[in-house]
Amino acid sequence: MVIGAISDTLGRGVENLTGAVSEALFEPVVRLGVTGLSRAGKTVFITSLVANLLDRGRMPGLQAASSGRIQSVFLQPQPDDTVARFDYETHLAALTGPAPYWPESTRAVSELRLSIRVQPAGLLAGLSGPRTVHLDIVDYPGEWLLDLPLMDQSYETWSAATLERAATRDEAAEFLADLADVDGAARLDEPVAQSLARNFAGYLQSARAAGFSDCTPGRFLLPGELEGSPVLTFAPLPPGDARRGSLRREMARRFEAYKSQVVRPFFRDHFARIDRQVVLVDALGAIHAGPRAVEDLRGAMAGILAAFRPGRNSFLTALMGRRVEKILFVATKADHLHHTQHPRLTAIMDALLRDARGRADYAGAKTEAMAIAALRATVEETRTHDGTDLDLVRGTLLDSGKEAAFHPGTLPEDPNHLLSPARAGQAKWLDADYEVMRFAPAPLHLKPGEGPPHIRLDRAAEFLLGDKLR
Repeated sequence: MVIGAISDTLGRGVENLTGAVSEALFEPVVRLGVTGLSRAGKTVFITSLVANLLDRGRMPGLQAASSGRIQSVFLQPQPDDTVARFDYETHLAALTGPAPYWPESTRAVSELRLSIRVQPAGLLAGLSGPRTVHLDIVDYPGEWLLDLPLMDQSYETWSAATLERAATRDEAAEFLADLADVDGAARLDEPVAQSLARNFAGYLQSARAAGFSDCTPGRFLLPGELEGSPVLTFAPLPPGDARRGSLRREMARRFEAYKSQVVRPFFRDHFARIDRQVVLVDALGAIHAGPRAVEDLRGAMAGILAAFRPGRNSFLTALMGRRVEKILFVATKADHLHHTQHPRLTAIMDALLRDARGRADYAGAKTEAMAIAALRATVEETRTHDGTDLDLVRGTLLDSGKEAAFHPGTLPEDPNHLLSPARAGQAKWLDADYEVMRFAPAPLHLKPGEGPPHIRLDRAAEFLLGDKLR
């Protein structure tokens, strides 16, 4: 087994090295990972990004587009034959049809390749003709990304942290009551294990719906073909005797199987090959859910950043595995706020990232936080209320189909006014109330050469791709 693992690693190293040489000398490939935490709008982000790269009339912030150096962009067959294709055309039709609607979220890994024909800038412009840069967009569920830190945890460590977190969440009450009646040292009884795992999964689903971000293991939320299998039939248990044949021993074994048979293949086959990454975050949803959800989001983002092994790619890193060079954390749904509040939302994202971000920057990776709307669903207006001008956003409500103007509350200028209560574990905001409305996509009337309307999607593309298009 050891020899096989070494052979497999060396084989992948040679393959990666060959690919790196080919990319450097001929047509470079950028593998952009796109993932999102719960309800962050990942499918819409990818669809709008692709549409706005194909028709670049709304991409002035992407320098290669505004300068005219991008000559053409076209879709190509993806390089990975065993990965599902991202269904761009269907999702775009949902967003741009006469009765637009939000597309269904993707629940597994998918991929799409864009080829960008660009004229080099500077001295190279006169010495060479146009070149092609391939952009491979890899879409995967954020729930799976949160599993990567599990690789460094034992069952005992994971159980202790998970139960400590559950004790602070009302959504865990039923699971914790069930757990209180279970003796981990008793002999394994499969119906007991299944009941415990089922209640644990139900708690994770409820916690995610309540706005919490750290709800691992991720496959308990998106089981797919693994539903009902032993690898998803475990739950955290308090410390105690783990003799052979006991429930606790079997739970620990299944936890290790989850890491080796679910998490590790995802890391090896998809995650380890990414060199640019976008993490979409519904920060407004977490703020609406309260201080505990904001603190949970901060911890999840720190864990995500640590999992990326950030650093600069070099010729030799192909032998050891790629390192993510750029990581963009995006607060989505900026169109739910008036533009005067966008800098405050960005500052909150910066503050949430501060601790882990310093370590990533030191390792050589470039990180950025940004507030965007991949598809703008609202318009702005200002109304006078009780003699005071009130900045509003107006759109069509998703639940009722009625048009409404909305003021969600004013974000604090100092992010610590949010982060301090969150760190202190307060149950609710003491001096503010933040609301989130769910807007439907607005009907679009696109001119030739225009992609869907957005907020700062062009700046996100410049950060992620701009250096590769020069």
